[in-house]
Order: sequence, then structure tokens, then C-alpha cells
Amino acid sequence: MLVCVTGGTGFVGVHSVAELVRRGHRVRILARDPGTAERGLTALAVDPSAVGLVAGDVTVERDVRRAVAGADAVLHAASVYSFDSRHHAAMRATNARGTELVLGAARRAGAARVVHVSSVVALLPAGSGPLHADSPVGRPREAYMASKAAAERIARRHQADGAPVLVSYPPALLGPNDPGPGDQNTRLRNTLRGLMPLWPLGGFPVGDVRDTARLHADLLTTHPIAETPAANRHFAPGRHLPTRTYLRTLREVTGRALPALHLPAAPMLPVGALATAAQRLWPWHIPAEYGAIYTCAHARPVTPTASTAGLAPRPTAETMRDTIRWLHDRGLLTARQAGRALGAHQLDGRPAVDTR
Repeated sequence: MLVCVTGGTGFVGVHSVAELVRRGHRVRILARDPGTAERGLTALAVDPSAVGLVAGDVTVERDVRRAVAGADAVLHAASVYSFDSRHHAAMRATNARGTELVLGAARRAGAARVVHVSSVVALLPAGSGPLHADSPVGRPREAYMASKAAAERIARRHQADGAPVLVSYPPALLGPNDPGPGDQNTRLRNTLRGLMPLWPLGGFPVGDVRDTARLHADLLTTHPIAETPAANRHFAPGRHLPTRTYLRTLREVTGRALPALHLPAAPMLPVGALATAAQRLWPWHIPAEYGAIYTCAHARPVTPTASTAGLAPRPTAETMRDTIRWLHDRGLLTARQAGRALGAHQLDGRPAVDTR
């Protein structure tokens, strides 16, 4: 089958493309820079003959129409993901409008199924108890999260109309072969570089990009479409990790002390807001983001959905090792910063970095 993928040059998108091709499907990527797509696919050893590239932007209707024409299914993974205030204008312009254009064009083109890549943060803040497929869309007070909530409302409107739209909710994703590197891999790298001595209490959902890619391939090809909208919403494999557990696991993986002070999240929010305002003027990234603190203050565990029953998340330590080894191979971490993670050449009998 032919699957159109938006955001195929990004972390989630390129791994999802690799998984689809591995299963024998053809893929067409809508990309602003086809060269970037080619580099990402080469890093994952994707057969170039199975992938077509359409130059264009998800905010340009004619580009979207060309990309989805004739596709059997569509994966909408394109969005601007960052808590960096310098990217706020781009995410406001892209995330909701891109979702409206792609989902609408896919429906008109007759795609049998469309998967919208949302985010757990689109459901925050939430009440007490775990998040579930019926959880209402949140109204978060943070730019990226608000843009994902706006896109989620668009996807749910299409679902309410009876369209074959499925929604995935990835957690915060780590893993190798990140074209960015993006927000989460950068946060892990900054921690190992000693740039994050302060952490908010609370927690956040963490998963492996390769597990999310497998979920997307299932939803696009084999998972049945349900009659009720909520049954077509799926949490990607992951774990809710308290920040203390995240750091403890990272210490175990690297063998490093990684000293850190943990403070309640709510009092740290003004610090994050101040850093966000300063970031608009400061040219280098400030690793103290309001959105990350807000997430730790409001995140909840999730109730696994039926689609993830056979997709148990990888051990967090395995994901961290693979990520650290890749960051080191890219020259983004020194051997000292990576610690003993570099000694783990095999994990459960599999290569430490794989493209499954």
C-alpha cells in the first residue's frame, strides 16, 4: 500500500517511514527540504526505491493535495515541537493549520485511514486519575501544548463526522537517529553535560521512538477502525516516570553521579516563565523551559489502549543506552559524559542501536 507521511524528516516521522518500508509498504513524504529527508532515511538504511518525495509545506493547500493524492493511508506527523519560545510563532502557524489541511485533504482524496500524531500534553491539564481515550482536550497555558490541543480538537471534529481518523498520543520520546536532535534527546544530552542541576518534582511520560513507530505502522495497516471515536485514540507505549526515577535510571546507565536538586514544580513555574521570556532575546538555548516544568506539574499516567496490548515498551534503561551511544557516535557527547553506557554493546541479544 502507499502511505503519505507528513513530517517524514522529523524524529517520529522518519522512524515511522522506516518501519513502514520494513513491512513492505511504499511511502510518499511531503517535505520542505527533500535533502533533509534523504539524509534521515539513509541513516536508518531505508531503501530509497520505496520512498517518494514531494517538495512542499503542510501549511500550503496545493502542496498537501499533491502529497495525499492516490495514497491509501496518511500519517500526519508534521508539527513544530519545542518549548523554546523562539519557535512559538512557527508552531502557532503550523500545528493547527497543518492538521486542518492534511486531514481535510486526506478525506477528500479518499484515504482509507488517516493517523493524526497528537501528544499526551494535548490532554493536559487534567483532573485526578490516569488519562484515557475519553479524556477531554486540555487547555494548557503553554504555547506548544496549546497548539497541540488545538490540533487535537480538529482531529476529534473529523472523528465526530465519521471520518476514518485515528489519533496517536506519543509520550516524550527518546531514541537514536534523531534528525534534530529534538527536545527530549537534547534534554538528556544537557543533563549529561551538567547543564540541568535543577529539576521539578512530578513526572512525565517517557517512551522509545521505535515503539511509537511500530504503533503507527499497525494503525496505518492492520489495526481495525472502531465505530466510536474514543476507540480510535491510542496511547503509544511508554511509562510515566517521576523525575527522580528518570535521573536515577540515567545514573545507573552511565555510572555517573549527576547531582541534581529537586524542587516542587509549581514554585518553579515563574522561573520557567522568566527563562522563556529571556530566551526570545538570548541567542543560545536556555535549558530551563516553562513547558517542561508545566508538564511535570500536570502530567498523569495513562490507561493503555487495546492497540498497545502487544507493544510493551522497551526498558527505559535500554532506550537511554541506545540514545547515549548514538549521541556519542554523532560527536554530541564525550566518552566521559556518556560514561559506562558505551560499554553496552548488546542489549537482550540485539544490537544496541537498531532500526526496527
